[in-house]
Amino acid sequence: MSATAAPPTKNRQLYINGAWCDAAAGKKLAVTNPATEETLAEISFGGRADTARAVGAAAEAMKSWSKLTAYDRAKVLKKTAELMRERADAIARTMTLEQGKPLAEAKGEVLHSADTFEWFAEEGKRAYGQVVPQSVANKRHLIIKHPVGVVGAIAPWNFPLTLLCRKIAPAMAAGCTVVAKPSELTPLCGIALFECLADAGTPPGVANLVTGPGEEVAAEFMQNPAVRKVSFTGSTRVGKILLQQSADQVKRMSLELGGHAPFIVFPDADPEVVAKAAVTGKFRNNGQVCISPSRFFVHKDVQKKFTEVAVEEAKKLKLGNGLDEGVVVGPMIAQARLDATRDLVADATAKGAKCLTGGNRPAGLDRGYFIEPTILSGLSPDARILTEEPFAPVMPVLDFARIDDVIAAANNTKYGLAAYVFTNDLSVAWRMAEGLEAGIIGLNDPVPATPQCPFGGMKESGLGRELAHEGLEAYLETKYVSMTLRG
Repeated sequence: MSATAAPPTKNRQLYINGAWCDAAAGKKLAVTNPATEETLAEISFGGRADTARAVGAAAEAMKSWSKLTAYDRAKVLKKTAELMRERADAIARTMTLEQGKPLAEAKGEVLHSADTFEWFAEEGKRAYGQVVPQSVANKRHLIIKHPVGVVGAIAPWNFPLTLLCRKIAPAMAAGCTVVAKPSELTPLCGIALFECLADAGTPPGVANLVTGPGEEVAAEFMQNPAVRKVSFTGSTRVGKILLQQSADQVKRMSLELGGHAPFIVFPDADPEVVAKAAVTGKFRNNGQVCISPSRFFVHKDVQKKFTEVAVEEAKKLKLGNGLDEGVVVGPMIAQARLDATRDLVADATAKGAKCLTGGNRPAGLDRGYFIEPTILSGLSPDARILTEEPFAPVMPVLDFARIDDVIAAANNTKYGLAAYVFTNDLSVAWRMAEGLEAGIIGLNDPVPATPQCPFGGMKESGLGRELAHEGLEAYLETKYVSMTLRG
């Protein structure tokens, strides 16, 4: 299979009001393969006028879509999930070509995304209300749920399908309509998803896709009163800007932002087993994961063995084009991310850190945005990688001796998205679960995300939760109805 062949998506346009269409200004965007630096395709690149038209279509479609029963909406979501599974191989290849992750990893993302649609197809039927006991004999109190309205959804490039689906599926299940903006770096996955939505019978205007400059699309979302809610996954910096802009219309926001997850290894855990799990968790998607472990606190009694095994395992990882057999680590998404990773490593080593493995371009890979999986030790407390979200394939290893100290060190960050703890001591596990300031905690589990459990962070890692019942509630308003009975 040629690594440079065009991706199998049929369309290259925006999807507005049930039709594929060119951008109003006629602009195009070149999509690049990060493994080869070659152009994959040119697609329509919209702007604010296209976004406004999509919002108008969504507002009109809201009138009928919100009135359908949850069971009727579920049929569309379930059919979308079925089509995603049927097309999983083709969609995964598209993802590998434009995002870089290995093919097996890409297919896993497609199937996980299909599960998200199926989960919310069922969860939409459980938007339950309440009958509240009255304190006055002739009154009745009801609490009912109502879809929030048109939703603007903005997703990034690192999980280009998963993070779109986490917004679109619950919004549609709740009775909302959506205008979605994928990343300019990975728009073809969004197109593949919308081909499934269209073929599943999604009514015109219910789900719309606009690829365009983030500033223009977001400006329309934030300033158009027809958009009642915006769901954004991306950097904390941009999330704060959107949150400030939301104040003008008191617009509802869901924000899934940055992370700086601690990975904590206690002395009763098997350091060899945990080191292998650490390498898998850290270098998955090249560390370009919001919940990626990024500060490795290993108890001093097992740090030597842990580090030796981690270095050995990291050296075994095969890098290359994600379409090639046996590759488990692909390229980074773009030159800017590669440069940022090199800067973090250079800063750490300049401040005394030792590079135990990695840090260089892999031999034989002369094109593409590649860097070897990197492990550092002996870091200075002021190394940037310990305070900034790295989003990079770099594992900084630190030691600790006391549980209270490691809890304090783990919480010493503005982020609070995820944390990982490895121990066989139930008391330690509970103390860590209760003491760590993170919205997601993996206890002996390096990959905790699943559709039926809530996903989101504390502190500057965001607002609200995606997935699970909380993910549906994010797209619902609560109405209280108080009724007086005659007679």
